[in-house]
Amino acid sequence: MKASRDSSKLSRRRFFHLAGLGSMALMITLSFFRKSVAQDVTEKKKPSTNIKDALAFPRKDTSLPGKFPGKVVKVHHESCIAGNKIDQKAAAKMVEKALLQLTDMTTIAEAWRMFVSPGDVVALKVNPIGGKVLSTSLEITEAIISQLEQSGVPRQNIVIFDRREFELFDAGFTKERFPGIKLKGTELKDKDGSFYDQDGRLYSEQMIDKEWFYWADVEGEYDSETMPYMINGGKYSYFSKVVTQEVDKIINVPVLKNAGTSVTLCLKNLAYGCVTNTGRLHKDLWSDTLAEACAFPPIRDKVVLNIVDGIRGCHEGGPGADPQYISEFKTLLVGTDPVAVDRIGYEMILKKRIETGIQQKETQRGKEFMFMAENLNLGIANLDNIKVESLDLV
Repeated sequence: MKASRDSSKLSRRRFFHLAGLGSMALMITLSFFRKSVAQDVTEKKKPSTNIKDALAFPRKDTSLPGKFPGKVVKVHHESCIAGNKIDQKAAAKMVEKALLQLTDMTTIAEAWRMFVSPGDVVALKVNPIGGKVLSTSLEITEAIISQLEQSGVPRQNIVIFDRREFELFDAGFTKERFPGIKLKGTELKDKDGSFYDQDGRLYSEQMIDKEWFYWADVEGEYDSETMPYMINGGKYSYFSKVVTQEVDKIINVPVLKNAGTSVTLCLKNLAYGCVTNTGRLHKDLWSDTLAEACAFPPIRDKVVLNIVDGIRGCHEGGPGADPQYISEFKTLLVGTDPVAVDRIGYEMILKKRIETGIQQKETQRGKEFMFMAENLNLGIANLDNIKVESLDLV
C-alpha cells in the first residue's frame, strides 16, 4: 500500500539503554517503552498517520473482531503448573475446553475448523521477549499445534512467528522442540551472530514488504547498535512478509503482562510484533499504534483467534520479565475479539496491581488503546458489552 514519501532530513534520536538486562533487544524495547507508557496522556496534538488508507480496504467476513465479537472464554486450571513446571496434559485440556466453549462444538477438530482449513498456512504469533522466564509457553504452543493437526492442518503448514527470530530460539522455540514446524522472524542473524551479510546489508531487509506500511509523521533514526532491531528509520513501519505474503491465518498467542499501568496482550503482540521501525512510535503514538496497525488487512483480515497465555504472567516490570512480579495466574483467555480479550486481561492485571499496592487506582491511559480499537471496529472495549464465560478445570 503506497502513500506519499517524506524525503526530509531525518532528525537524530538518542535513547537510554537499561543496564543489567539479558539482551540488547530487550534493552531497546524497554528503553523506548518506559519513556512513553509510564507518562500520562498529554494534551499536545498527536502526529498524523495513514489510518485512512487502512480503512479504505473493504472488510471481509473473517475480519476482526471475528466470529465471536465480545465473547471471552476464561479458563482456570489450578493444577496446570507446579514447581514452575507446566503440565502438558493440563495445558492441552485448557486449550481444548476453551475452544469447545467458545465455538459450542462437540469435537476439537470441528472447533478448530471454524477458524482454519487443511490447506491454510497458519502462523502462531508468540511472544518470546521474556526468554525462558516469561514467554509464550512451549506447552501451550505444542497443544495448539497438536490440535491444529487433529483438524487437518499438516505440520509443514504451521509457522511459529515473532518479530525477532533469535528471541524465538532463546525462549526455547527450536527445531528440536518443534520438528517439522517452520520458525520465522523478521529480524535475523546468521550463525555467527551478525545481522549483516557480506555486502553490509541487513539480512532482515529481505523480510519486509514495502507495499504494506504504517506511516506516522514521526521520525525514526537509530545508531548502528540499534538499527538491526528496527531494520529501517524514517516515517515508515513496514509489515513483515510473514504476515503479508507467507501465511493465510494467524493464531495470536501473547502472554499476560502489564505495560506500566496498561497491558501488552493481543493488540500489542500483533501491532508492534509485525512491523519495523517501532522505536519512534512509543512516545506519542503508543496507544494509536496498538489500534491502528491492527486495522490494516494483513492483521485485521488474517487473525482468527487469540489465546492469551496467563498460566504465568506479570503485573509489573512488563513487557520484560522481572521475576519478583511474576505470578501464576493459571488462566487462559480465549476469543476471536482481541479488544474484548485485552479488556478482560487488563482487568486481571489491574486488580493484581491494586491488591499489591503498586497502583492505587485506574488510569485513563491504561485502556485508551482499547477504545481506539473499538472505534476502528476491531472489537469491543466496553465491559458492559463483553460476555465472559468462565471454566474451572481440575
